[in-house]
Amino acid sequence: MSKRTADDRDDLDALKAGQRPDAGANGEATLDFEDEFEDEFESEDEIMEAGVDGRPDAEREAEQSQDAMDVDTNDQTFIPGRSILQPGMTLSPDPSTYEMLHTMSTAWPCLSFDIVRDNLGDQRKQYPRTLYAVAGTQAESSRAKENELYILRLSSLSKMDRGHTSDSDSDDDDSDDEGSSDPVLESRSIPLPSTTNRIRSFQPAEASTDVTQIPQTLTATTLENGQVLIHDVSPYLQSLSNPGSTIPTAASKPLSTLRMHKTEGYALDWAPRSLHPNGRLLTGDNAGQIFSTQRTDGGGWVTDTRPFVGHTDAVEELQWSPNEKFVFASASSDGTVKVWDVRSKSRKPAVDVKISNTDVNVMSWSHQTFHLLATGADDGQWAVWDLRQWKPQSAGNSQVKPSPVADFNFHKQPITSIEWHPTDDSVVAVACADNTATLWDLAVELDDEEYGKEAGLGLGEGAEKVPPQLLFIHHVEDGKELHWHPQMPGTVMVTGGSGLGVFKTISV
Repeated sequence: MSKRTADDRDDLDALKAGQRPDAGANGEATLDFEDEFEDEFESEDEIMEAGVDGRPDAEREAEQSQDAMDVDTNDQTFIPGRSILQPGMTLSPDPSTYEMLHTMSTAWPCLSFDIVRDNLGDQRKQYPRTLYAVAGTQAESSRAKENELYILRLSSLSKMDRGHTSDSDSDDDDSDDEGSSDPVLESRSIPLPSTTNRIRSFQPAEASTDVTQIPQTLTATTLENGQVLIHDVSPYLQSLSNPGSTIPTAASKPLSTLRMHKTEGYALDWAPRSLHPNGRLLTGDNAGQIFSTQRTDGGGWVTDTRPFVGHTDAVEELQWSPNEKFVFASASSDGTVKVWDVRSKSRKPAVDVKISNTDVNVMSWSHQTFHLLATGADDGQWAVWDLRQWKPQSAGNSQVKPSPVADFNFHKQPITSIEWHPTDDSVVAVACADNTATLWDLAVELDDEEYGKEAGLGLGEGAEKVPPQLLFIHHVEDGKELHWHPQMPGTVMVTGGSGLGVFKTISV
């Protein structure tokens, strides 16, 4: 990965308070003026003592320092796990740090969602923006029949309106935006019999290349009742993108209902379309079992009834390898990550790694650098692992115990979601139960001297330093899941207790 400096500083610093410009090129004074007040100061020493405003420099600098402290007291940077929100204090985003920021709410909170690739083009940078997503609800237990699968269209996502700050802003590539406007949330829904634990979308490889249509989109939804439902949500997406199009009455019926799990589960992942073009699905449950289901050429769905076994607690996360057709990884509440080969007749893991003394909640396999795996645990630690250091087990050997290539203890609450940036192999997004979504750049490196200067953020002498790799902190109440938008660089969508949020920072 390329290396970056933490900050690119200008060579010329602004004059400090009380500092005078240098004398002329040869050291002589540039201009002399007659003192109309008949030499108020008797000597050059008195002038230096009095300072530029008639007061001693020390007195003026002390006042300026106090003014700065007063400002900081009223408008502070809030650091999760370090700062304390006092009674009467509220958190508000700094609009100067966002390029885009929108929040929307749904009838019921959504524990899980997924972004749907659309037909509006890749590398989109213009405003206003539109995105499509699917999500599953968490209705109250007494009203479980009100749970639904949402198909969402978020439009009129405008750029932050900061006013006419400079001429350079008007030359930005996003100048087509005619000012901020309220976002529009449109939805279609499919009834579900239970709360959604996790939902993921998949677009099969199709012969059709009709750019006017969103590609066929399937969803897999793991429910609290243990079932896994597979739907074709394409008609709903088309009704959102093409007003007036009708939805067949049978569209809400699942393509398949999978009942192989005896307990509920959260782990769910589709294999990459490039490796399994028709669709192949992995699901895991709280009993530690993992099942593989794939779509047949005839359009049916077949589940291998032989589970992959090896975890001693709930399977929390599953990730297919981005480049190995038959390889996947699993993360569990037993503190391990295991790597499997689906062709194995024993249904046992090929690699077994103990990485935490707490639950390993989430995991993300880099699609840019295939040997990098990021994990997030219940103790707030998240780490990056080099899979080349994970060696297959041999008979009689104990678990592999490698060291991470990077690990961070900034968060003090459980990590609830983690995902690599889709095109930058050094940038990672992390959601945490401390009500934050954070963005990190692993390519940032500081030496010890720089780290002492750059870290801290006014936390006090001897306080735990903030990692220099931390780019951004976004507040999200009870954050559950986040995803990068694959077609809009730097855009993040996140779900939490207060609804759905979409943002893009000036940092990424």
